[in-house]
This record gives sequence, structure tokens and C-alpha cells, in this order.
Amino acid sequence: MSSHDIYQSPLVERYASRRMCELFGATHRIRIWRELWLALAKAQRRSGLKISAKQIRQLEQTIDKIDFKRAAKPEKHLRHDIMAHLHTWGDIAPDAKGILHLGATSAYIVDNADLVIMRDALRHIAEWLANAIDRLAAFAKTHRALPTLGFTHFQPAQVTTVGKRAALWCYDFVRDLSEVEHCLDTLRFRGVKGTTGTQASFLALLDNDHQAVGKLEKDVAKQFDFKQVEPITGQTYSRKVDAQVVNVLTNIAVSVHKFSNDMRLLANMKEIEEPFEKSQIGSSAMAYKRNPMRCERATALSRFVIALGQSTLQTAAEQWFERTLDDSANKRLTVPESFLATDATLRIICNVADGMVVYPKVIERRLQSELPFMATENIMMAAAAKGGDRQDLHERIRKHSHAAAARVKMEGKDNDLLDRLRGDSAFDSVDINKVMNPKAFIGRAPQQVDEFIKEYVASIRRRYKKALGKTNALSV
Repeated sequence: MSSHDIYQSPLVERYASRRMCELFGATHRIRIWRELWLALAKAQRRSGLKISAKQIRQLEQTIDKIDFKRAAKPEKHLRHDIMAHLHTWGDIAPDAKGILHLGATSAYIVDNADLVIMRDALRHIAEWLANAIDRLAAFAKTHRALPTLGFTHFQPAQVTTVGKRAALWCYDFVRDLSEVEHCLDTLRFRGVKGTTGTQASFLALLDNDHQAVGKLEKDVAKQFDFKQVEPITGQTYSRKVDAQVVNVLTNIAVSVHKFSNDMRLLANMKEIEEPFEKSQIGSSAMAYKRNPMRCERATALSRFVIALGQSTLQTAAEQWFERTLDDSANKRLTVPESFLATDATLRIICNVADGMVVYPKVIERRLQSELPFMATENIMMAAAAKGGDRQDLHERIRKHSHAAAARVKMEGKDNDLLDRLRGDSAFDSVDINKVMNPKAFIGRAPQQVDEFIKEYVASIRRRYKKALGKTNALSV
């Protein structure tokens, strides 16, 4: 049977990076399961249980000999994937078969493995976030003082700069990176807890030595580089952990969605476009089109992640007492796919940020069409400073503005407000051309960009220096 004959996840086939796909791949997962069995055996040997160096050595020598076809047979019969892989490993490490999984439960294997994978995946996400921040900050720096029309309610508002707007996008991702780092700092190993979390089986193995049980748990956690262990669990760690991790990803999705939508609007206004390759086709019918397909894809995938966040919250809420199994199938879908989709969106953001095309003339033309209205307060104040009556000036500007607006809206003609004001003797004392310099309206936008990069981005660049410059060619 060809792979084309059955459904394949587009996240793996088209969007996510190979590294993220490998982290959630079956080979990597089963390898961690075996590492957990081995780590427990090593810790139990150090605790005084009768486990020989020969048994440990045999496990170490066979740990990479994973046979999925062989494991599939007992799983079909046992209906239990953990036991199937346990038997399969035991068959090729017969001397150690009897000491595998002593006192453990399936949750010891699955939960701890999931935490290891999520931790490593979060580190990968952090690196992509750092790259997105670095590239957006570079773009912001380049265009820190380029005036552009600002919008509120998607209606023309005051002037900002292209760089300041990019800094807004960048700051969202800075917030997201802070949340990812906090999640990594506080993520705990599930540990060695037993059937309902009481550690009774390990207490029995270690002759009712409570301190020895605690030491055993810390030993295993240390082998996986976890400094903290969940202080209390049921059979599983609280599924709120999954919800918290995935909702860190949903926050990233919100930032991606915001950036991508803004870029799509800017593309419509022909002010800024995402990269468009020489041979790229925008439409099968309309050959002239340059659709913002990268940002559209990022929007679609981020919406998917946001929806998955709700599923993990419901799963956490549905757990009964020490655990139910209705979490398992859901976790197999929501956690990996949230990570894969987030990985895909951040790759797109980095790709777009690397090659955004700015059209200053278009930006200037749109700004000049609206700037006369925005400049009226400055013009009024300048005329008043020369002895004009403020209230009379206000009324004149109001009438001229309405007339100019009607010309634009009703007749489709250019905004002639400035010509009307120049023709009004009440404003003869004002150098209107001087007042109309767009840079007089951008406030501290350039300085805000500089300060933001210095105070927030610089430290990220230092921390992630080795990770910056990730290649970001998209698969399709």
C-alpha cells in the first residue's frame, strides 16, 4: 500500500519541521520509554535492590533495538502498548526481563515520557520564537522612522511608523517567549508514584524506608535533568499541566494570527508584502494576483492551535478522582498537533520576516491623503499663535474639512483641504508646507523602537545567540 492511499497528517507532510516531527515520532517516544525503564532500574540498583551490573549492561546494549513489528503482535493480543513494548524489550534482554518495570505503572512510563518530550519541544519552540523576535526587531530597526498611517477600528488615526508597528508584533512574541521560559522553569517530572500516586509499591520494595523512596524518585528525575518533581499526583500528573502547556502555545497562535492578519491587510493596501518568489503562482485563474499565501497559512494553522487549547482544558476538567482513561486518545492528538502546528507557524513568521517588501511611495501617498485632516489641529494652533481667533479658526477648519471629505467620498477626487486652507486668509500667517512634514507627527515612535530593542530584544539575542539564524525555507 502506498502512503498516498491513506490519510497522512499535513502537519507532518507539509508544514512542521523535521525536528519537531521527530520529537513526537514513535521511535523517539519508545526510546524514552526504554530510558525510563533503564533509569528506574539503575536507581533501584543504587537503592540496594538485587539488580546486577550485567542486567543494566544488557539493557544499555539493546536500548536502540526497537522492533515495532514485533511489538505489534503482543499489543494486538494484550491491548496494551506499554506491556507490548515491555515484553518486546525483555525478549532481547532476557537477563534483565525480570527486573524491568519493578513497582512501576504505565503512567510512570507514559506521563514522564510526555513531560520529557514536551520540555524538549518547548525548548525548540523557544528557539523559533527567538528567531522571530530577532528578525522582526531587525525589520523594526530598519524602518523605525518611516511614517505610516496608523489605524484604530481600521479607520485612519494618527501617524505612526512602520518600525513602531513591527515592534508591536515583536513585543507579542517577546511576551510569548517569556511564558514559554516560565513554563520550562516550572515544568516538573511526574516521578515515581505508583498506581494511585501513593508510592505504596516502591515503599514495599524498599522495606518501608520512606527516605529511600524519596531518594529513588529524585535519582530518576535527575537522570532526565529535571530539578523538580510533582509533589503529589493521582495515577497521572494533573492534566492541567497539558492544558497549561498547550495554552502557552495558543498564546503564540494569537500572536501569529495578529501578525498574519495585519500583513494580509497591508498586502491589500499594497504597502507591505510577504516574500513572493519569481515563479510563484498567486491564482490559477487570475495571473496578476500576489496572494499572501504564507500569512494565510499561518492564520489557518494558528486558528487550529487556538481550538486545540479548548480541548485540553475540557480533558483536565473531565478527570475523575485519581484518573480516567478518556484523556489518553485526546492527548495523543492535541499535544503533538499543537506543537507541530505552532512550529509550522513560527517557521512561516521567520520566513516572512526575512523578506518583507516595503513600498514607501504607496505608504506616503496614503498618508498624504489623510494627513491634511490630522494636521488641522497643528495648523489651527499655529494660526492662533499668530493672533487668530481660535474659535473662528476651528469653525473655518470644520467647514473646509467637511467640504474636502465630501469631494473625496462623493466625487472620488483628491483631498484638497490644504488648498482650501491656503485660500483662506485666516491662515495666511501659517507655513502650511512646514506643518505638513509627516515626521512632525510620529512623536517618539523611532525612540520607542530603539528603547524596546535595547531593553527587551538585546537580552533575548544574547541568550539565544547559538540558536539565531535558523534556516527557514518552507516545504511548500
